[in-house]
Amino acid sequence: MVHHYFGNKDQLFLASIEAPADPAELLPEVLDGGRENLGENIVRLLLRVWDGPMQPAGLALVRSAVGNEWTAKLLREFLVSQVLRRVMGTLDFSPVEREARGGLVASQLIGLVMARYILQVEPLASASHASLIAAIGPNVQRYLTGEVELPTR
Repeated sequence: MVHHYFGNKDQLFLASIEAPADPAELLPEVLDGGRENLGENIVRLLLRVWDGPMQPAGLALVRSAVGNEWTAKLLREFLVSQVLRRVMGTLDFSPVEREARGGLVASQLIGLVMARYILQVEPLASASHASLIAAIGPNVQRYLTGEVELPTR
């Protein structure tokens, strides 16, 4: 039924959260700026999407994922397969290193979403996009392409 009505489980997920766009359609703008701008572009896109029409559904999803393992798994699989894996796949690292770097990027982005939109920690909650991109983009960039001590299992 999922394949008949939605094509695949990622499309079902997008429909269920009423996402305004498919990440596959948005990622080219992240990648177009080149490797040296990935961090800023990812933060810019995250803020644009989260401050748009997706915010109510996104907030409900994140709140649900915190207390519900099934929702957390669905969100995690979606983020990994539809967003992080595509960005990390453009970088010349081993699969193990791409996974570790992707996890670090996810920690930064999820932390930003939690602090800005869920907990509304100031000054993050009312900060301009430009100031957040300038503050957080370089750290995301470092996780993507810089020297980092990678977490191991």
